[in-house]
Amino acid sequence: MLGLPKGSLEEASLRLFAKAGFRIGKSSRSYKPSIDDPELDGRFVRGQELSRYVEHGYFDCGLTGHDWVLENGSDVVEVCNLLYNRASQRPAYWVLAVPEASPIRSVNDLHGKRIATEVVNLTRNFLERHGVGAEVEFSWGATEMKVPDLVDAIVDLTETGSSLRANNLRVVETLLETNTRFIANKNSWEDPEKRRKIEGIALLLQAALEAESKVGLKLNVRRDRLDSVLSGLPSLRNPTVSPLSSDGWVAVETIVDEAVVREIIPRLKAGGAEDIIEYPLNKVVR
Repeated sequence: MLGLPKGSLEEASLRLFAKAGFRIGKSSRSYKPSIDDPELDGRFVRGQELSRYVEHGYFDCGLTGHDWVLENGSDVVEVCNLLYNRASQRPAYWVLAVPEASPIRSVNDLHGKRIATEVVNLTRNFLERHGVGAEVEFSWGATEMKVPDLVDAIVDLTETGSSLRANNLRVVETLLETNTRFIANKNSWEDPEKRRKIEGIALLLQAALEAESKVGLKLNVRRDRLDSVLSGLPSLRNPTVSPLSSDGWVAVETIVDEAVVREIIPRLKAGGAEDIIEYPLNKVVR
């Protein structure tokens, strides 16, 4: 049984599974998706509670944030780290924030103060490590709007900090860096057949995620200009070089970061490369 996150991670997770080769259909009125794999059955559950269902064995595996594994104190296997969230491929951060005008400058200034957050346990543990006594209350949402009228500080999730700045809030401390994890139930992980399936899913998810920032390049070049072309061609590994039917020519194929393609294609052309083709990738298995 596969646990899929309902909510902010839902669409990004379904896109990742699709790129990994799994077609997952969903209905707006159902929490039971259709999966084109006879070995898989699944359910949508809020990411905040998914790790508990994996720990208790209702799910064999699932996707959720590392923060919620810690918040719930879930005893699970973290199979792999998947660096993506609802909007980007970068981590998010749980931060302690206060109004710009607040006199609070560090966690030590929170003695006797009130803090609102979704991650009550993480926040209490953070305060305990610093020897600070403060009241922590659960926030049902719109946490940024609760300071300074309702609480003195908040602990909220952010990627870039832009939303906090827009609400005139200042970051005081970072409690945790987090991103998505593929997790497994411990008993399921010990079952050879289930572990084989879980590891296979993890491999494909990682390969699909790796491919999102890469592209493939193919090009032809005269052999006497090959060294010049290769010297300016970054790649995951050494490029594949194959002889062409035309004497003195070779074909080169490689994988590069998509971000650098616009810079290197003109250089490749100037170095003697011809018939340059850029193509998208679905999976990169290292």
